[in-house]
Amino acid sequence: MRIVTLLTDFGSYYPGVMKGVIWKLAPEAIIADITHEVEPQNIFQGAFLLYHSYRYFDGAIHVAVVDPGVGSGRRALAVLTRNNVFIGPDNGILYPSASEDGIVKVYEISESVSELVGTLSTTFHGRDVFAPAAALALRGKYEGYFKETDRMLRMDIFDYAVGEERIRCRVAFVDRFGNIVTNLRAEDVKAKAFYFGGVKFPVVRTYSEVDPGEPLALIGSFGTLELSVREGNASDLVGIRKGNVEIELEVV
Repeated sequence: MRIVTLLTDFGSYYPGVMKGVIWKLAPEAIIADITHEVEPQNIFQGAFLLYHSYRYFDGAIHVAVVDPGVGSGRRALAVLTRNNVFIGPDNGILYPSASEDGIVKVYEISESVSELVGTLSTTFHGRDVFAPAAALALRGKYEGYFKETDRMLRMDIFDYAVGEERIRCRVAFVDRFGNIVTNLRAEDVKAKAFYFGGVKFPVVRTYSEVDPGEPLALIGSFGTLELSVREGNASDLVGIRKGNVEIELEVV
């Protein structure tokens, strides 16, 4: 493994510092940015995006840091799976991806790994704990700073409920086009249309099946239901601005 992916809610500055730590300890690392625009502290969204991205890499170290518990007693983990390694806080963000890929071993990362960086802050474990752990994992070095454990917090990113007349699901995130991406999987979409926010969203296969400016619902690239407006913005239409929001769809 030479590829390290990064997924955070850090924005533009902090990931560059993490890369510096990784390259200093493992210059051979190839680093790919998945996104650093996860909504702040939105662990569910981070888990959803990690789950839908890790599979497109041929074995990698995946570092996912959305960490509102930084500096507290929450644990730092390195999870070895059949094909990948997942590194991040033990707050559920790693579990959907790691469990699907087949968990082999779970290690708790000691904060003492920060001695490889030379500092341990209470606010930036991405730099001081997770980045050096990723560099060590890249080289297969799990001694010293890693202790095997059998505990890991779980998260269900497909926690929706399907009824005959209504479906309760969750908004995973709103993309830059204003598409409302839900966690409702394709196999559970049987309706011909949904009502939400007073708007009817007909279920179609492609955007071209409705006129510009018209609402629609389709199965997007995540394999889940999305509420959209052709050449428009569904987020503005119904007032959904962020992810990890539970919504109720009326089945038509």
